[in-house]
Amino acid sequence: MVVKVYGSIRAACPQRVLACLLEKGIEFELVHVDLDKGEQKHPEFLLLQPFGQVPVVEDGDFRLFESRAIVRYYATKYANQGTDLVGTTLEEKALVDQWLEVEAHNFNDLCFNIMFHLIILPRMGKPGDIALAHSCEQKLEKVFDIYEQRLSKSTYLAGDKFSLADLSHLPGIEHLIEEAKLGHLITERKNVNAWWEKISSRPAWKKLKTLVN
Repeated sequence: MVVKVYGSIRAACPQRVLACLLEKGIEFELVHVDLDKGEQKHPEFLLLQPFGQVPVVEDGDFRLFESRAIVRYYATKYANQGTDLVGTTLEEKALVDQWLEVEAHNFNDLCFNIMFHLIILPRMGKPGDIALAHSCEQKLEKVFDIYEQRLSKSTYLAGDKFSLADLSHLPGIEHLIEEAKLGHLITERKNVNAWWEKISSRPAWKKLKTLVN
């Protein structure tokens, strides 16, 4: 059965889900939601996602929203298909969850605020809070310093295998590099840069980028 994914292919959270589906070899259909027109706030969409956010997936009669819940679901449901993204032992699974939580709570908000104030608001013809964006960039420097230390001990965030913890960073870092022009946050850190080169060169991510472009 084809999974329906409601969202914009250019938005970070839908990209997180699509990257996971591609890694797992799961067939999907993207149902475009125009965020610029505010379609995610229309009454018919709010019946799918009451908070008016993307993505939402429909898998037969099962519906799920929140991108990290979605990737956990598919990585577990199809554990024996495609790339193992959650680990096999209890300890491996715990480390993947730990670093996925780090991404959600220590990386994502800073990344979002940078993009919102430097890119999204100006694109809408509105002024962004440059001071706030700069403050978030400084905080993100400290986050990447912690990543640098962690990645000096392991190839990937949760250990020596690519996992959801790494995959979840792909959209945000890509946007920081390509749109916010903050690639120095990555390239100035040897281990972070090596990690980024590994995860961004994965066939699934490359395929998603071709779909976006």
